[in-house]
Amino acid sequence: MESTLKDMRDGATVLDMDPKSTVGGGVEDVYGEDRATEDQILTPWTVSIASGYSLLRNPQHNKGLVFTERERDAHYLRGLLPPTIATQELQEKKLMNNIRQYQLPLQKYMAMMELQERNERLFYKLLVDNVEELLPVVYTPTVGEACQKYGSIFRRPQGLYISLKEKGMILDVLKNWPERNIQVIVVTDGERILGLGDLGCQGMGIPVGKLSLYTALGGVRPSACLPITIDVGTNNEQLLKDEFYIGLRQKRATGQEYAELLHEFMTAVKQNYGEKVLIQFEDFANHNAFELLAKYGTTHLVFNDDIQGTASVVLAGVVAALKLIGGSLDEHKFLFLGAGEAGTGIAELIAQEMSKQTKAPLEETRKKIWLVDSKGLIVSSRKDSLQHFKKPWAHEHEPVKDLLSAVKAIKPTVLIGSSGVGKTFTKEVVEAVASFNEKPLILALSNPTSQSECTAEEAYTWTKGRAIFASGSPFDPVEYDGKVYVPGQANNAYIFPGLGLGLVISGAIRVHDDMLLAASEALAGQVTEELFHKGLIYPPFSNIRKISAQIAANVAAKAYELGVATRLPRPANLVKYAESCMYSPIYRQYR
Repeated sequence: MESTLKDMRDGATVLDMDPKSTVGGGVEDVYGEDRATEDQILTPWTVSIASGYSLLRNPQHNKGLVFTERERDAHYLRGLLPPTIATQELQEKKLMNNIRQYQLPLQKYMAMMELQERNERLFYKLLVDNVEELLPVVYTPTVGEACQKYGSIFRRPQGLYISLKEKGMILDVLKNWPERNIQVIVVTDGERILGLGDLGCQGMGIPVGKLSLYTALGGVRPSACLPITIDVGTNNEQLLKDEFYIGLRQKRATGQEYAELLHEFMTAVKQNYGEKVLIQFEDFANHNAFELLAKYGTTHLVFNDDIQGTASVVLAGVVAALKLIGGSLDEHKFLFLGAGEAGTGIAELIAQEMSKQTKAPLEETRKKIWLVDSKGLIVSSRKDSLQHFKKPWAHEHEPVKDLLSAVKAIKPTVLIGSSGVGKTFTKEVVEAVASFNEKPLILALSNPTSQSECTAEEAYTWTKGRAIFASGSPFDPVEYDGKVYVPGQANNAYIFPGLGLGLVISGAIRVHDDMLLAASEALAGQVTEELFHKGLIYPPFSNIRKISAQIAANVAAKAYELGVATRLPRPANLVKYAESCMYSPIYRQYR
């Protein structure tokens, strides 16, 4: 990916920094951090003592019935709570019982969001302890439906909304957020929410959901996380006519107007929060996603989960799957359906890992990877009409118009779907792949479930149980011919929380592709022999915090090695250090 972006930057890389700023494997503070973290002026009425009624209404500090007799006396809570004193475990049991009563996933989502607004630590306790059950509720696939209906279910703001109305005032808007020490920002402009298209301002559900996972799965403090939606309008006519729509009622701003707003935002973020704040671009359309990553990759700590996070988690699955399908990475042939952010990002990272393993030039390893877009196989005769991020994948071959013909021509061992279009891995396509592979690796990555290229049941049935299958959204286990198959989930939540934690604990100021490879290798290393016997290529989410600590340690080690880490000296044991930095949702005792 860095090589593609380097072309867009006229040869500049994320490591092109003044050598004077590099010391002992880290980087001196030459970026004016003091300015960003110095006390900001607050008007007196914005400060209140967290006690009594206000304490019960503060989600960061509220414990509900768990407040002890002593705490109730010390903090003026007598009479404001029923007399019983509960435990956090009892609260968790009651709430999980309540959530399981709801029939609709959106009802469960709304119950979880209400809990987050009322009792933050209890929300994260539920999410950490029941991650496999609640992850599909707070994130994909339910968050997609929540975004579609966000205007109707909107209760209170959970992040910052920056619209064209705030142009020229973005720094002041950032200062309106109550927390000062922000470490991770997830920002979207709502143009390409999952596989659902342009949802405008209602895309806020995505940054909110992502950051709840940064905390639950990666241990980043909730107070250090900031969800932001940049509202430049929407081209979704249905939303523009919806009386409950909460965003600007205008067509999307583009060109210079869009670029100027984004540049003001990026400048203001660094000015307000410093050099080490991670800015994760989320669900931007292709034409903006690559440009933003190229433009700000050398000046800010930026990461695009759709391009880089997806690539990292898929590479980990592919590397792990080699234990099941045999051979080394460079011995396999890859065919992608979809050549957008996700497809080209995954392809590039796989090519880089091949290059790293075989010492072959990147141009050579790319030739093992083929992409199909809406116009057919990407080949050299189409090069002049291709977008810049597709050009590296235009190989010598006669034109091929559809996926089935491409499968028959290329004969891939690995079939990957990132098209955002459901039901595109048809029976004919899957059977063709299975016809020349003993164990075909099929990854149907598009979200939400309705947009998946094929279902787990289809993949196992059409290959007579021979497929190694993983998807972007979760599928239930499938029984075929007397055997139960458990599909894997190539969920970005395996990667980005650990990656973010690694960047935070090392004080990194840039994201480099080698960090993504380090994250992939750490994740692939967590798949045990027992899991391989079950046909799984990803570890269970129940171990996600330990997995995130391993990923964070690998990423931090690479940051120190590359000289982009600022937290000196380097901790002796990065895994233990990562674990010690993780947020705990257990209640604190108040004096």
